[in-house]
Amino acid sequence: MQLVRQLEFSLYDMQVHMQATPDKAVDVDAVLDSIREKVAVLPYPDFVRLHHAFSHIFAGGYSAGYFSYKWAEVLSADAFSRFEEEGIFNKQTGEDFLKQVLEMGGSRNAMESFVAFRGREPKVDALLRHSGLAA
Repeated sequence: MQLVRQLEFSLYDMQVHMQATPDKAVDVDAVLDSIREKVAVLPYPDFVRLHHAFSHIFAGGYSAGYFSYKWAEVLSADAFSRFEEEGIFNKQTGEDFLKQVLEMGGSRNAMESFVAFRGREPKVDALLRHSGLAA
């Protein structure tokens, strides 16, 4: 349920900010209703007004960036899955993470660091498995 809720928030954030322009207001209720029709597990009561309390995307500096919460979970789970595959205490895996991610810090593109550590671009598989949605 938490994963679905985060996806709902992310989709809502992206849709509102993609549709809005300085000259055109967005019907935030309609956007939210259309997203909930696609992803909500249970119907929401009419009195629930997410946009009245969702300050992250309207006043918190996240505009069209809320998805980064879930993206961080994808990266974390996928990076950790290498440890699962090779052994939690595998020395080489730990050294590779140290050298390719931690020591590099912001000196190179984050995707380049991830690929250097994992040997490929991120996949969602590990997050789905950790969330109990895949084997």
